[in-house]
Amino acid sequence: MSTAIVWFRRDLRLADNAALAAALERADRLVLVYVHAPDEDGDWPPGAASRWWLHRSLAALSADIARRGSRLAIRRGPSLDALRALVRETGARLVCYNRVYEPARLAADLALGKALAADGIEVLAFAGHLLAEPWAVANRAGASYRVYTPFAQALRADLVAPEPLAAPRALPPAPQVPSLALDALELNPRIRWDEGLEAAWTPGEAAAEEKLASLALKLPAYAAARDLPAEAATTRLSPHLHFGEITPGRIWLELRRLREGAAPALRAGIELLQRELLWREFAHHVLYHHPKTPDAPLDPRFAKFEWRASETLLSAWQRGRTGIPIVDAGMRELWRTGFMHNRVRMIVGSFLTKHLRIDWRAGARWFWDTLVDADLANNTLNWQWVAGCGADAAPYFRIFNPVLQSRKFDPEGAYLRRWLPELSRLESRHIHAPWEAPQAALAAVGVRLGETYPLPIVELARARAEALAAFRALRAPRRGR
Repeated sequence: MSTAIVWFRRDLRLADNAALAAALERADRLVLVYVHAPDEDGDWPPGAASRWWLHRSLAALSADIARRGSRLAIRRGPSLDALRALVRETGARLVCYNRVYEPARLAADLALGKALAADGIEVLAFAGHLLAEPWAVANRAGASYRVYTPFAQALRADLVAPEPLAAPRALPPAPQVPSLALDALELNPRIRWDEGLEAAWTPGEAAAEEKLASLALKLPAYAAARDLPAEAATTRLSPHLHFGEITPGRIWLELRRLREGAAPALRAGIELLQRELLWREFAHHVLYHHPKTPDAPLDPRFAKFEWRASETLLSAWQRGRTGIPIVDAGMRELWRTGFMHNRVRMIVGSFLTKHLRIDWRAGARWFWDTLVDADLANNTLNWQWVAGCGADAAPYFRIFNPVLQSRKFDPEGAYLRRWLPELSRLESRHIHAPWEAPQAALAAVGVRLGETYPLPIVELARARAEALAAFRALRAPRRGR
């Protein structure tokens, strides 16, 4: 009787799982295992919000497996040691897994595959959680892309999304091997700060499927309202994609199906969501070809940029106490729910790197710890984009005015009122910049700047001018030889 090991990682699902399908075809018995090895993520082990999600996603996967007649074993790493132990315990001669694309994981997987092959174990690796492998798209010169639009065009031209693999209705009984309890991984916070996450999210494959099924209802408003933070117009699929509870190929095929005969509003929403999926692919493409970018700017000129070192300013930003309502609302949404609206992410990122001139890596680290959809490729690309130092980056002179952005995308202040209750009674014309409001208007609703709500930690116009000067000097063409 042949035995195969299916090694779950960033693919916490049973549907459209190539490694699982291959093992079912090749073996009579399956050992389904998750190996917890955060050290193998290099300098970027999962943050607190990601660990919260991982605990619940593993619980959901374990329950789905149990309903099909098997069980999920949980082990601690190193991964190679854990897999070798399972080989000894079960006599397995095949290990199947889906790829993870972060640089540290790719390097570890290469070494692991060679070691298992030397042991006489067959190892099969499959495409993971992308539409295309990050090395599969190249320009006419055979080089990687650093600009999104030509990359997206090239990927679209060659993209063939296969029909998704159905989840198995039943799984063969698993060999009885020792397993840790999920709680032994200590993924949950010891001090319970996660009530907001519990209220906002349901991790797991079933929840991802529900969101997929609702796209036809969600997407008509997506194009019109996706930039409005007070509206529930985004798909909120990003954490499910990161943990592999659903594949981008599955979403792409559903969008293609919905597009047939779709009304203009739905077609517009489909196109925008496809662009978002392609931007995600671009992020992984850039990270694969430039593996040092999580810690170093892609534009080498920024390596010597003198970022401001201020724990006071950084802490005010992290805590949502900057005195700039749209920034504070976004940072409080993030802390409470593990999520932040995409438009607001750009605003708070621009404020940190441009108005405060604090290193983008400090923002990336904070997002890494607090976002449930923290993804190394996306996080790196987006922070370098807003700072102006990465691939296809925003030009140095693009500095979001947080007040104008707030008035444009939250005109009535609904988003601000939700996350800043101390300002909730202010009139809409004052809530976006309360320091500009007449004292009588503030006093009438009990707002005392510097007491009940902070005064701005920087003067926006002056900070913008100083940022422009600093970035302009950095980008000035070099003279001489």
